[in-house]
Amino acid sequence: MKIAIVTHNLDRKGGQGQVNYEIAQEVLRQGHQLIMIASNIDSDLRQHPLAICVFIPVHGWPTQLLRNLIFAWRSSYWLHKHLQSFDLAVATGFTTWASADVNIVQFVHSAWLRLVFCGAGLEKGFYGIYQRLYTAINAWLEKKSFRKSKVIVAVSEKIRQELMDIIAFKERIYVIHNGVDLDEFFSGSGDRVKFGLPEGVALAVFVGDIKTHRKNLDTVLMALAEVSELHLAVVGNTKRSKYPKLAEKLGLSGRAHFMGYRKDVAEIMRASDFFVFPSRYDPWGIVVSEAMASGLPIITAKTVGASEIVTPQCGVVLDDPNDVEGLVKALRMLVDNSDLRKQMGQAARVIAEQHSWVNKAKEYVDLFEEICKSKVNK
Repeated sequence: MKIAIVTHNLDRKGGQGQVNYEIAQEVLRQGHQLIMIASNIDSDLRQHPLAICVFIPVHGWPTQLLRNLIFAWRSSYWLHKHLQSFDLAVATGFTTWASADVNIVQFVHSAWLRLVFCGAGLEKGFYGIYQRLYTAINAWLEKKSFRKSKVIVAVSEKIRQELMDIIAFKERIYVIHNGVDLDEFFSGSGDRVKFGLPEGVALAVFVGDIKTHRKNLDTVLMALAEVSELHLAVVGNTKRSKYPKLAEKLGLSGRAHFMGYRKDVAEIMRASDFFVFPSRYDPWGIVVSEAMASGLPIITAKTVGASEIVTPQCGVVLDDPNDVEGLVKALRMLVDNSDLRKQMGQAARVIAEQHSWVNKAKEYVDLFEEICKSKVNK
């Protein structure tokens, strides 16, 4: 079987890139040929004898929207020109103008757009205008891509429900949850001194893009202000982020620890007591399953796809991500009960072990093989 994957990133830097990387690794492990049409490709994949790399550089273009459009045009040209060189084309959302056999959906811009206009909020000024334009254009382009794809894979039931407003044939939609690296993320005790974090106190951790309202750090900080005995480690790039100033305004300078962008997230999680992530919109939220694999109790919201695997035994799922009072209650419950934290953390790890990347990537490759067989039999 010859599989062409069309995507911007095939690397392990998180999000869509990591999903693509894990699928690509499994395709190669099972002895299939892999054609990777991307801007960034991990060196492990580039060196594999069964891999063919088709680089589409777009880094010189000034905005993400323009880069995406240029990539879509160039990848479409390549796919049409080499149509006979692969058996199956796999895309991720809107990445190409060409039709795909399988489209893996990690984000639905039309769903996020509805939340934006319902008051979820974006940045103000020129950047906010650009974000709205970017989201609206992507919502239109995605719909065209989804409708042209033969099979859709949603990474959560939440995404499947959102896609049902777009896709006419519901039987074309499959659900495969994202996985987690169980070797990198595991339970244990971390060294807080190494990170300049306080010892002997309850410590929650938040990981995400803190330049955007979507991840909802503002609600977390407002709740933190009501739980005086709790400290919070915030992992995320602070450049152009308003949240350090908000923390200062709320009197949290001594308890909200902004750590910037980090590559050692797994170690920081092991140094923490529980994980908090009530994102306003996250189709999955890989950081949630990573925290679960690290043996941490979880506080999240129904607006996060990964909440589908968070049970009452391992965490708290808020109905409303903006419910400060409900978040305060959940924080206090975990701060006050170390035994409960231990029990929930153990339960979280057990669930995470059922969602390894190896298992999830195999589900994808099994689906690819099934589709190829059905194409041959037609």
